Amino acid sequence: MTSPGALEGITVIELAERPAGEYTGKLLADFGAEVIKVERPGGAPTRHMGPFREGESALFAYLNTNKKSVALDLAKPADRATLDRLLARANALIDDHGEVWGAGHGLTATAVAFAHPHLVHCIVTPFGQGAPAEWQTLHPINVINAGGWAYHSPSETPHEKPPLKGAGRFLPDYEAGIDAAMAVLASLHRQRKTGSGQFIDLSEVEVQLNRIDCVLDRMLAGDVEPSDERTAYDMGGPGTSFACKDGHIYIFMTTKGHWNALRALMGDPAWARDFREDWLEFDCTKDNVTRFRSHFSDWIARQDKLPITEAAQKAGIAMVPVNTAADLPDHEQFAHRGFFQQAEHPVFGTVSYPTVSYKMSATPVRIASAAPALRADQQEAER
Repeated sequence: MTSPGALEGITVIELAERPAGEYTGKLLADFGAEVIKVERPGGAPTRHMGPFREGESALFAYLNTNKKSVALDLAKPADRATLDRLLARANALIDDHGEVWGAGHGLTATAVAFAHPHLVHCIVTPFGQGAPAEWQTLHPINVINAGGWAYHSPSETPHEKPPLKGAGRFLPDYEAGIDAAMAVLASLHRQRKTGSGQFIDLSEVEVQLNRIDCVLDRMLAGDVEPSDERTAYDMGGPGTSFACKDGHIYIFMTTKGHWNALRALMGDPAWARDFREDWLEFDCTKDNVTRFRSHFSDWIARQDKLPITEAAQKAGIAMVPVNTAADLPDHEQFAHRGFFQQAEHPVFGTVSYPTVSYKMSATPVRIASAAPALRADQQEAER
């Protein structure tokens, strides 16, 4: 017997058409909520976003597990009435459209609260409600630059290169989706106690700023002067990625202890003895960093990434393998935790889906069904 999900009995209507809102709904659906995805007649835009396999979007397949699909043309009175019937029996509504779209479809915060006061209504937008209209339809690259991450994350990139987005196409969407799901859950708890809904206005850029790290903290505290030098965001030291025999490793060192441990790991080569024992703390000049990287590159190029990083970590050195997408499903720790779950997809066959970073003993996340075909649950919705 499979235990019921933590959100069994909760119904969520999802109008979202971007990864930010769709990921919010996915997190709730994977915990057992009934998430009914309302799509435009031609299907959600993410159905048409690559990568593709046999004409099917892998992105859509990931973002929409455990959901149902209904297609509605909200400009038609009959379809708009169907949406209202769905909202009347739902607990929550998830959206990620701008205010202009919401006003045009009668789905502003005020309109929804008047028609369905019991609903938890969450809208995820780049800059939150009240932003200029031209800011409401920005892309992830705009959001991650506005939040400062694009400048900070590619610190190894040559200065003449433009800022990059960092990890993946939709990092700000996923980060915002986590916060949105948490806010929806808190509001559902309140709804259960009071019977009343509330409106959640989530800004993706503010999520970025809430992930502020020690580099920006140092600038805000006045310890470091902001500048247009990308290295101003670095923590100092010789840490960077290096090529090894079968891929890449990343090393980070700042103390005498790190340096002595690395010297021992390398067999205390002659070139290492030319550095002061405390050079990382008191003599970490540009020339010394360059000299270290040149010698270390020759040594690490002869090492295999998994054995050497395991040995380094046991010695107290912050050295890690740079994993590729192909490495992750075979990672021993992920396998031990059951992070990837296998499920059947009608086109892809047996697929290993990434799940979440937390484990719940009584109500674990479960991939019960693949992303739905367009209109798969139309008849049920129109009854």
